[in-house]
Amino acid sequence: MPRVPVNLEGLAPPPAPLSSGIVADNILYVSGILPFDKNWKTVGAGDIRIQTRQVIENIKEVVETAGGTLDDVVFNSIFLRDLDDYRAMNEVYAEYFPVNPPARYCIQASLAPPDCLLEICSTAHLPR
Repeated sequence: MPRVPVNLEGLAPPPAPLSSGIVADNILYVSGILPFDKNWKTVGAGDIRIQTRQVIENIKEVVETAGGTLDDVVFNSIFLRDLDDYRAMNEVYAEYFPVNPPARYCIQASLAPPDCLLEICSTAHLPR
């Protein structure tokens, strides 16, 4: 089965050996996305709403680069540094997935770098 990497234009080289996403059999696996800009700098330090928006916008860009939309996302794994941010994260998340939201789970986890409040990885079924 061929695997096709999905990498974003204008993105600085990643600080780890990874692709932004991989497509295999019309399924897109999006790497864990942190609230980084194109230069791998953290956006919105200390603000879960800003960071959630940045992460989902980054996911959206990967999905669109692969030929899909956020409507094609079927599963999200969400990692929060602090579960006290759960409600605020969900408020922003609901703006992006208002109808038939993807299946998901959310757990508390230590994240690196320390100014990142969340990380989300996604799976999308792309149109053929």
